[in-house]
Amino acid sequence: MGLLGAACSRRSPPVEPAPPSVPASVSAPAPGAAPGPELRRLEWTLPDWPGGPARVVVLAPAWTPPEVRHPVLIALHGRGEALKGPDRGALGWPDDYQLVRAVGRLRAPPLTAADLEGLVEPEHLAAINLDLASRPFPGLVVACPFVPDLRLERASELATYGRALTEQLLPRVRAETPALATPESTGIDGVSLGGAVALRVGLARADAFAAVGALQPAIAEWQVGELTELVRAARARRKNLALRLTTSKEDGFRRPTERLSAALRKGGLAHDFAVLPGPHDYVFNRGPGVYEMLLWHAAQLAR
Repeated sequence: MGLLGAACSRRSPPVEPAPPSVPASVSAPAPGAAPGPELRRLEWTLPDWPGGPARVVVLAPAWTPPEVRHPVLIALHGRGEALKGPDRGALGWPDDYQLVRAVGRLRAPPLTAADLEGLVEPEHLAAINLDLASRPFPGLVVACPFVPDLRLERASELATYGRALTEQLLPRVRAETPALATPESTGIDGVSLGGAVALRVGLARADAFAAVGALQPAIAEWQVGELTELVRAARARRKNLALRLTTSKEDGFRRPTERLSAALRKGGLAHDFAVLPGPHDYVFNRGPGVYEMLLWHAAQLAR
């Protein structure tokens, strides 16, 4: 984190704009929408959260017996939700990005193109459904905390937020939900601002996470070298750390994400990488984004 902070201080960091309004073709769910029979929904207030008291929504599988334990995924929202404040922002993944709906559909395949908001190639959709037919979605405990509008050039802010996730949020999730309680069963991911934060926190705290993902991460090309070294250092601490970078064809952060993937390949640092259809907007989060995140972490953490 010190290396990142020193390097970032030389230039202004990328700024993720607030996303445009939700497209008219996509209906936004009401905040606090009922999770349905597939999930148990918990909402907590974390009084000592960075920036002040904040909300977290935790979604746990309700279809398995109480004694069955599940891997944990921390899912971080984008900057649009950060600007909504700690109460509404935490609803990003559960409601605004329709994670609740996605879990229900993964539990009742096959998926259709409409489930992914039309942003999927037929071959990829067929592959997803073939995998679901052979390996039903096992479920994850998904913790969705509020992400403040962190200044990514400030290593101290990222370190403080990382400690809050690992020392405040994770212990409570493991105590109050059917969660597996090991780093090997814990992942972190996010979209845009949340993707950039997930990368930095997950790599800096490789002792706490076995899988780190980033969807359309808000990174810049001049950060590629720094992030590559963070991956190298994380792999020195956790050899089998799983890493996934995902961008999309109309993502404003596509170029730096592709450059980062190329740098990792050149450095012999294995990772998963995908360029999916779609823009940098809610329709991507509700379509390819949420399904790719859930399926990838379920597969990685099942190992």
